[in-house]
Amino acid sequence: MPKITFITHSGEHRAVDAALGTSVMHAAVDNDVPGMVGECGGSAMCATCHCFVDAQAFPALPPVDENEDAMLEGTASERTAESRLGCQLIITEDLEGLIVQLPDNQI
Repeated sequence: MPKITFITHSGEHRAVDAALGTSVMHAAVDNDVPGMVGECGGSAMCATCHCFVDAQAFPALPPVDENEDAMLEGTASERTAESRLGCQLIITEDLEGLIVQLPDNQI
């Protein structure tokens, strides 16, 4: 299982083992990482799994599709170049060591 490190808004680092095939959002929620809500359960309908992904990981990530792009326009915290929806990032071996920073709020 790849290890993913979440950095909460307060600066806490939480490393979790993420099951292959699950999403970054589910890895956070399943491990009680504060700051990841995932209100819609992973269907890219709410943007409460907004996160900032380390730019070095971008080559291993799928591109932002039209639906994710639209949802990122409505996040509670300001969108940046590193913004992604955690529900759209599926865990693969290539994401070993991924660092994900969480915003100050999701709602």
